[in-house]
Amino acid sequence: MSGRDVRRLAARATNMTHEAKRDMVARVAAGAEAAGVTDIYVTQEPFRIASIALEHMDLGVRVHVLRHEIRHDAGDTERAVAAFLDAGCDTVVTLGGDGTNRAVVKTTNEVTLVPLSTGTNNVFPRPIEPTVGGMAAGFAAAGRLPLATLAPRCKVLRVDLSGGRTDAGVIDAVLLRDDHVGNLLPFDAKKLAAMLLTRAEPDAIGMSPIGGYLDPVHDDDDCALSIEMGPGICYRAPLSPGLFREVSVARHRRVSLGEPVVFRGQGVLAIDGDRDHALRSSDEATIVVRRDGPRVLDVGLTMRHAVRHGMIARPHRDTK
Repeated sequence: MSGRDVRRLAARATNMTHEAKRDMVARVAAGAEAAGVTDIYVTQEPFRIASIALEHMDLGVRVHVLRHEIRHDAGDTERAVAAFLDAGCDTVVTLGGDGTNRAVVKTTNEVTLVPLSTGTNNVFPRPIEPTVGGMAAGFAAAGRLPLATLAPRCKVLRVDLSGGRTDAGVIDAVLLRDDHVGNLLPFDAKKLAAMLLTRAEPDAIGMSPIGGYLDPVHDDDDCALSIEMGPGICYRAPLSPGLFREVSVARHRRVSLGEPVVFRGQGVLAIDGDRDHALRSSDEATIVVRRDGPRVLDVGLTMRHAVRHGMIARPHRDTK
């Protein structure tokens, strides 16, 4: 469902069709096969995006379709990842946005992740050509890569809420005032109260550039950025594709990994764009950023490594 939500009615985001996703899956599979994989695992889902994409491809690999309970919510992604883990997979390619990859991170940190962008406000996944992403994933799955250098662990927002609830995110935790759980529209700039960003990037959209226009923090920086909204520095930021709004930041500061940041109600806590938690006036949410998420493969570095170590081009052998 990534790339197809109601935010497209209020902004200028591209609608990502199932056909476009099937084409991406096919290109990932072609790249993985070229890298030498023997087995590809996909999960069954209502639109059969991945299974139909691979059904009529002339692949020299075994395709396994895994089945799990479908509830038509974000938990479906978590159950899909659990099915992959049960099947022994340790390399996962995702097609989605920040929310899709958040579901993966909530499930495990024991996979190597290749996140391809198909969502709305994408900061975590990158617009990588799926063919090349499939090749890089194939090399990783074959155990041919030094993952410590080519796939560092990602930063994760670890959230503890009143009542013993916990959650996790990959890019931003945002406290909204006068909003409600489940709202799917883009954030109203006037309702932004505070945020904690694992990545504050000026070349992104969503919450990330609000921090990125003041003090850029990237995925390889061992810190996060805390922001309090209010009278202060004013500027226009793209809260969604093509949708700019005036924002005002009262205070911002870098936060060390492991340093807790506390949000206090009343309001709604949104994580990676999803308004999941209502906070009462007496509630608190304590958020810590740690570098303990899945390994995320740097596709560009991986392909350069593959060329440098002769993993692609080989000398001609006369078979006569």
